[in-house]
Amino acid sequence: MKTIDDKLKIQIATLPEQPGVYQYFNILNEIIYIGKAKNLKKRVSSYFNKIHEQGKTNVLVKNISYLNYIVVDTEEDALLLENNLIKQHQPRYNVLLKDGKTYPSICISNEPFPRVFKTRNIIKNGSLYFGPYSSNYAINTLIEFLHEIFPLRTCRLFLSKENIAANKFKVCLQYHIKKCNGGCQALETEEQYKKHIDAVIKIIKGDANELSKMLLDEMKQLSSAYKFEEAHQLKIKYDLLENYKSKSIISNTVLEETDVFGYEEDENACFVNILRIAKGSIFQGYTIEYKKRTDETKEDLLSMAIIELRSKFNSASKEIILPFPLEFEMKGVVMTVPQKGDKRKLLDLSIQNVKQFKLDKLKQSEKLNPEQKQTAIMKALQEKLQLSKLPLTIECFDNSNISGTNAVAACVVFKKGKPSKKDYRKYTIKTVEGPDDYASMREVVFRRYNRLLNEGTPLPDLILTDGGVGQMEIVRQVLNEELKIHIPIAGLAKDKKHRTNQLLFGFPPLEIGLKPTDLVFKFLATVQDEVHRFAIAFHRDKRSKKQTESELDKIKGIGDKTKNILINKFKSVKRIQNAEISELEKLIGTTRASVIYNHFHENLKA
Repeated sequence: MKTIDDKLKIQIATLPEQPGVYQYFNILNEIIYIGKAKNLKKRVSSYFNKIHEQGKTNVLVKNISYLNYIVVDTEEDALLLENNLIKQHQPRYNVLLKDGKTYPSICISNEPFPRVFKTRNIIKNGSLYFGPYSSNYAINTLIEFLHEIFPLRTCRLFLSKENIAANKFKVCLQYHIKKCNGGCQALETEEQYKKHIDAVIKIIKGDANELSKMLLDEMKQLSSAYKFEEAHQLKIKYDLLENYKSKSIISNTVLEETDVFGYEEDENACFVNILRIAKGSIFQGYTIEYKKRTDETKEDLLSMAIIELRSKFNSASKEIILPFPLEFEMKGVVMTVPQKGDKRKLLDLSIQNVKQFKLDKLKQSEKLNPEQKQTAIMKALQEKLQLSKLPLTIECFDNSNISGTNAVAACVVFKKGKPSKKDYRKYTIKTVEGPDDYASMREVVFRRYNRLLNEGTPLPDLILTDGGVGQMEIVRQVLNEELKIHIPIAGLAKDKKHRTNQLLFGFPPLEIGLKPTDLVFKFLATVQDEVHRFAIAFHRDKRSKKQTESELDKIKGIGDKTKNILINKFKSVKRIQNAEISELEKLIGTTRASVIYNHFHENLKA
């Protein structure tokens, strides 16, 4: 707990018990933190009367030299003021908004015959902007649809009345393919064009039902008047609009303007998604990320995000759907935490979006820094086993034999979470007769680490055994009692279906709790599968070689090439043995034929 000077003590003691915003300054007169409070005195005092669990908060408190505050009427006003001040000053210890400033928006330009296009630059010239959109696919699809259903111009000509009257322009290809009505040559008036723009705005805002009804009514009128070609053109637009609605409409058409907020967090950041609803349609979705700096609660972070996102989109929705309750209130706004029904479905959709955003950020981060994921797994493993150092080098052993025959063992090495195949080692068991896994493990572990010690090669940070308590004890005895070295030992055990289901550590060994979905668990299972694969492959190879051994292998001076020629011709050793010497000479020459012929026939005589 910080020892505070008299000036700061007096400031804290005289703080009002009202809503407001406080600003912490360091000795250089820099604002290092801005916060809001329902009760200024209680909130500020809480920083100085205890030791905080979060180390970052303790560091903040140590750097506070003095404070200023601003009193407001309500907690909502405090939130708004806090948001503005943080944007203005960007203090070191406040959450950092990872704002998507490069995300595109839809612009309806402020000019005669307005254009509708995608942009990343917001220019305050009277143009209308909708967005930003976090998905390029979504904005491109919407703009393409708008140009498909409405004859909107795509040129950049300045279509003033004077220019049009002066006949400065000529219609382009867009006119001839009926994508534009030729306003540049006064073939369409501004008033007629404005009707298209009004309909565009309604669709972007999510209100497509009224336009759909209007098209349907007009189509019926044209059909009644036997204007079937014009009615057909309207039907094409109507079908396009209905198809668009089917992709964006939600199951509940009762909801009017509503903002839905989803929330997700991890140790270092939080993510907040907003889904904007109008006329029963989801017409916008957006997610922001805050980098945590101190011990902000999820309630504080969500409150901040609500103010930020509603301000960004100029939202005046009278209802907000939330994943958990907040203490503050907003004038004229109903806050709901639904448990079931259509509102709950909307909330689940927002939460699904924010979780996907978090996952995408993680994947992007891993692609930019592939070692980051493996390092995180190593740190988690170190924490689970309470190791004194990061287990950057891990070695794992496994035995393989069938009824004690061709007994072998294998050692795989993982460095920084990745297999280091050049360091893999194979062992043929030399001192053990019969199927004795414990004795085989004892031999291999001794050979492995005795050699590393003699060579002066660095020892691993962790040893994994492909077995339970017994295997761990054998390894411990070899290391501690025979070689006098100490390396952490963990055991991996499998269930009856041969799937990794236990991590054991310590002496006596205890089971370390890990969920099958845990990244550490998956990594350890990968190591176990790899050593098992490597041992089986070595055993299979050794067994295969033994099975292919024959009497030909005992003949000195006869190599693999000669053996292959003979086997390919005669198909079996018995036929080679019964062959005439002349047959052999034709294939491999006189000298080698004599050696092979004499070998078999001398053995027969013997």
